Amino acid sequence: MPLHQKKGIRSILAHSQRMCRILISLHLSRRHQVTDKDKLDLVHRDAIHVERVRKEQRHQKLHTEFNINPHRKLHVLPDKPMCRRTTEEIPEDEDFIKAFRKAHEVPTKKYSMPLTESQEIGWMSTPLVPESRQDTRFNFFRFMTDVTKHHEFGQRTQN
Repeated sequence: MPLHQKKGIRSILAHSQRMCRILISLHLSRRHQVTDKDKLDLVHRDAIHVERVRKEQRHQKLHTEFNINPHRKLHVLPDKPMCRRTTEEIPEDEDFIKAFRKAHEVPTKKYSMPLTESQEIGWMSTPLVPESRQDTRFNFFRFMTDVTKHHEFGQRTQN
């Protein structure tokens, strides 16, 4: 039985068939010259289609675990003030609380090594030189000079 006649994957097959047709037409249109070699017969098209479906099935993942989106705030709404119903006691789910706290951790505490190039820049954020207010290399305080005194005096007289 050919692969495109199996039940359960018809929508995947239809989509991948469309994609194969598009890819073949793009490949042929880029070359601007269509020769007899470039024209694919039904057997070659079916082989390309079968290869594409197998590749899609090999890389397809089924996610069954629920995770909280850490970038979205959860809003808990209280009952109406005049409501006479008693509030329900909901038992705490320890796994949910652990997952929630894990999602809100700083990346340096979540992972042992940076995952992206942009994380590598600030991964080691401890200062190389100990901070000191007396170190003039890193602390630039304001100094009163003749120019700043003159400017300050000029602004006071205007107001």
